[in-house]
Amino acid sequence: MNALSLGYLAAGIGAGMSVIGAGLGIGKLAAAAMDGSARQPTAAGDIRTSMIIAAALIEGATLFAVVVCLLLAIAK
Repeated sequence: MNALSLGYLAAGIGAGMSVIGAGLGIGKLAAAAMDGSARQPTAAGDIRTSMIIAAALIEGATLFAVVVCLLLAIAK
């Protein structure tokens, strides 16, 4: 393997790890929100709003990580 193919491999692994981490984080976030809504139904709207904002921040960070990995993969 040459250095170029190792760069592609590292970028692919980095992008995959960031997406897997985001999936796990959003899953844990949604589970906690569902549990909170079940325990306190009157606060479901506030919990949902907070969950959506947190999920959007997680997705934004993941998108940034994937773009950085892709930029590193195409850099010569």
